[in-house]
Amino acid sequence: MTLQLILTCPKGLESLLRDEAAALGLQESREHPAAVSGVADLEVGYRLCLWSRLANRVLLVLSRFPVDSPDALYAGVAAIDWHDHLDSRGTLAVEFSGQGAGIDNTHFGALKVKDAIVDSLRDENGGRPGIDKLNPDVRIHVRIDRGEAVVSLDLSGHSLHQRGYRLQQGAAPLKENLAAAVLIRAGWPAIAAQGGALTDPMCGVGTFLVEAALMAADIAPNLRRERWGFSGWLGHVPAVWSRLLFEAQARAAAGLAKEPLWIRGYEADPRLIQPARNNIERAGLAEWVRVYQGELATFEPRTDRNQKGLVICNPPYGERLGDEASLLYLYQHLGERLRQACLGWQAAVFTGAPELGKRMGLRSHKQYAMWNGALPCKLLLFRVEVEQFVTGRKPGAERPVAARETDLAGEAAVIPAPGLAPETARLSEGGQMFANRLAKNLKQLGKWAARERIECYRLYDADMPEYALAVDLYAGWVHVQEYAPPRSIEPAKAQARLLDALAAIPPTLGVSPDRVVLKRRERQSGTRQYERQGSEGRFMEVREGAVKLLVNLTDYLDTGLFLDHRPMRLRLAREADGKRFLNLFCYTATASVHAAKGGARSTTSVDLSRTYLDWARRNLALNGLSERHQLVQSDVMEWLAQEQGIYDLIFMDPPTFSNSKRMEGVFDVQRDHVRLLDLAMARLAPGGTLYFSNNFRKFTLEPRLAERYEVEEISGQTLDEDFRRNGKIHRAWRIQASKR
Repeated sequence: MTLQLILTCPKGLESLLRDEAAALGLQESREHPAAVSGVADLEVGYRLCLWSRLANRVLLVLSRFPVDSPDALYAGVAAIDWHDHLDSRGTLAVEFSGQGAGIDNTHFGALKVKDAIVDSLRDENGGRPGIDKLNPDVRIHVRIDRGEAVVSLDLSGHSLHQRGYRLQQGAAPLKENLAAAVLIRAGWPAIAAQGGALTDPMCGVGTFLVEAALMAADIAPNLRRERWGFSGWLGHVPAVWSRLLFEAQARAAAGLAKEPLWIRGYEADPRLIQPARNNIERAGLAEWVRVYQGELATFEPRTDRNQKGLVICNPPYGERLGDEASLLYLYQHLGERLRQACLGWQAAVFTGAPELGKRMGLRSHKQYAMWNGALPCKLLLFRVEVEQFVTGRKPGAERPVAARETDLAGEAAVIPAPGLAPETARLSEGGQMFANRLAKNLKQLGKWAARERIECYRLYDADMPEYALAVDLYAGWVHVQEYAPPRSIEPAKAQARLLDALAAIPPTLGVSPDRVVLKRRERQSGTRQYERQGSEGRFMEVREGAVKLLVNLTDYLDTGLFLDHRPMRLRLAREADGKRFLNLFCYTATASVHAAKGGARSTTSVDLSRTYLDWARRNLALNGLSERHQLVQSDVMEWLAQEQGIYDLIFMDPPTFSNSKRMEGVFDVQRDHVRLLDLAMARLAPGGTLYFSNNFRKFTLEPRLAERYEVEEISGQTLDEDFRRNGKIHRAWRIQASKR
């Protein structure tokens, strides 16, 4: 009996699935978005369930009919003889997709279908089918498309990508059928047939490894599944199924009896090693597949017997703050290892960031567009041959001695490119221009920083408009902030420039790539500027003058230390001896620490953010300061309006805007600075000094303030060498009570 079948699959796999289904017996096949249709008998339907490595589901079409209303849908479904498929006291589940004909809600559509089936099967004693969404006797799919309803019975049951061996998975698992598709596109079946090897240097929980071994050993991917969509179907023919199952078991036994191919995985995260081994064991492939803990930098495939094969991997896509930097260096490391250790092999990189594939130092000879769920991806295929190297330099060739450059401490040194192959150290023309500017700035500022004993300073601040970045050095670490590019710049071009810059930083500055942190600077609203953006919890101690401070380069948009205010903090330290110091909008209270170390009688630090006040408390404790140093969580304007204390030295550096949930209304520094200063000056002791600064580039100080107070702009005095080229980074004033 000829049946109509529909096979669903991930988007982008249609042509592969059509070829596979045709080889398994499907006739008159046609491709559709995320599906393939055709005709076959029930035996082929069973074989597709058992052997398809690519399909999600195998659907048996029961009926097609036009639909112009919900009642028409009900009638069309009720017209099917459901007694041929389900017992009146059995269980069913309904899945509905599409819309039209007055059915705009999938839940409503599924309800109409369920009612039609149940009403058709209700027996004279009132018995009726039940609903079981997990393991029903039959699972019915209904799709409405362009006025036609297609009603199908799911022969597969649960999605066929669920092979049953992967009970443990990593943070971003690749579905088994997508992994199989990547292997097929990469040519693994032919490589395996010739006795080739396979290795995955970032294997996670081993999905590529297991799928590759299943193919090589001729094991049906769903051989271990115990329950199927046809198990409780009245049309099921057990004899046909049993024969196909026996044949598949015999083929698997014969395949496993062969000498195993060399299939190995390596994973840096020790937490994933045992889950990967458990998955391999459940798949029955412990003799074929091995997994080891190992970093990408030390990865080497099999070298004995000069065996070649396929290197395959699915690198992380990057979802956290600053992932571009770590991902770039990861891809550079991957390209390095391929060129140095895998000559003569083939390589396949499945990636959600294909632009990074260009940074591997290898030319891809084929690319395939695929989808990982809703994420567009590409499969990049490489032949690891010298002719495909971007630089053409042979692996192992002697590297020319690097030019003498300046290291972060300002001393001359011969700098290698840590962790980077010689080929990747060669930059694009734009990247080289950026590197030249970095080197020039480092030569000038490095000596100044070493002389002044400054550990943290700004090296580069959008000096070249094409590379709109700020590059700051923090005691051997590099903190990169990308300014949001103007809308006139194409996103792809901006991304390429960013990657050029990131590629230039390690070899130019002589730092390891894992000490480069990237963030994007955009205007923040509400409390986002205070919110934690990462979870590494990496606080680092740095020195500034006589104090120690904690910075965090990874978890927050800001690091905890505004570098441009260094001269102001040191001025406050010099002037604080014996004074009562007030720090408004205190951030992490770095100015308070300096004032306290400078001999302040007491310090009071006010901020609205609990996050920053906790940080401030740690900064004070790091310097042995606790008594006489008060931290206040409050809106500054409200606190000043109620405060009765008097202070000899006041510092305030308010934000440009703030609309925190804890505030009444919105703070605008241009609009509100007169009232803010009046409130603060009311708390200033006779002969005291208030320092006011902000970084709003269009800020204008209200002229009438000079009529009430002694006002002196000192912006130029508060800029060190690293910020003099950007004179608008902030403006600052010294304000005292008028002597008139």
